[in-house]
Amino acid sequence: MENILFVLFLLKKDVICTEIIIFATEIRKHMMNKQPKLLDVARMRDIFMDNFSQVCKSVFFNDELAMIHGDSQVIRLIMQQQPPFVINDHRLGIITCGEGHVNFNLVGRQLFAGTLVYLGPGTIINPICFSEDFELIGIGLFADFPMPFATGAFPSAFNGQVRDFQMPASVEDQQTARNILDTLWHLIHQKNYHRPTASTLIAALMHHYDRLFRQQADTLAATRSRDQTIFDRFIQLVNQHCCQQHQISYYADRMCLTERYLGTVVRQTSGATTKEWIDRALITQAKVLLRHSDKTVLKISEDLNFPNPAFFCKYFKRLTAMTPLEYRGNES
Repeated sequence: MENILFVLFLLKKDVICTEIIIFATEIRKHMMNKQPKLLDVARMRDIFMDNFSQVCKSVFFNDELAMIHGDSQVIRLIMQQQPPFVINDHRLGIITCGEGHVNFNLVGRQLFAGTLVYLGPGTIINPICFSEDFELIGIGLFADFPMPFATGAFPSAFNGQVRDFQMPASVEDQQTARNILDTLWHLIHQKNYHRPTASTLIAALMHHYDRLFRQQADTLAATRSRDQTIFDRFIQLVNQHCCQQHQISYYADRMCLTERYLGTVVRQTSGATTKEWIDRALITQAKVLLRHSDKTVLKISEDLNFPNPAFFCKYFKRLTAMTPLEYRGNES
């Protein structure tokens, strides 16, 4: 019924007939396939199980956690899943070999061997490229995992103020992280492994990352310019609120700055305008929902706080040169 009303709405608004036919096609597909395509850890488990013979020695899954231990083939399988995508869990790891270029929450990051990585719930990941020898050791925690901290009692780096961080680490700090992760890897392969021990090891890993994160934050605070601090805070707010807040004034007010001053700082720091950053975040969210969910265009336009679906379609096409449904159907 929702889709039928949407078609009638488009007719009323004089949207071209070809677009209506595309939407009608989407209605049929939606009725035939109700399964969402969100690329969360459970979906990754399905991907790896489909390629079990290739990755069985380097991937572990159960109902509580997932772990990857080396093997560049794992990264190649993930790259085939039509990014960008979003995760809904906690992931911690260390790059052990090679290098890669990834966008996390709009910001481009270069990852090298020895980098510690944390990705939290809501992180949007857009892999760009990886070297052939890129490998990592990492763990993802399902919702059923017995987290070692009560709600609100996580170490400060994991309290939700930042969705992701990456840190180059000293040889000693790299080895500490690897020792914990290697111990976890061996533990979870034991029959009926001791869950409290796994939880304790996760706590140790998170405390280790938290200590390094706070050290890095202190160092950056001492050396980073005021403009860079303002820009970082702006990007953080955009990632958190872009789905509902599209206006520059909202972010300027939250930061107690004028729109003009915020715009000047952002443009001088990044080379892009505040509006361009908001558009990038909004389009990325739209792409994730189109590619990795079964939500209709109508529902996506509502979720992203557009006044109507026709406006959303025009906005999306202006910034991507494709309609939402053309993007959804594009397999490349």
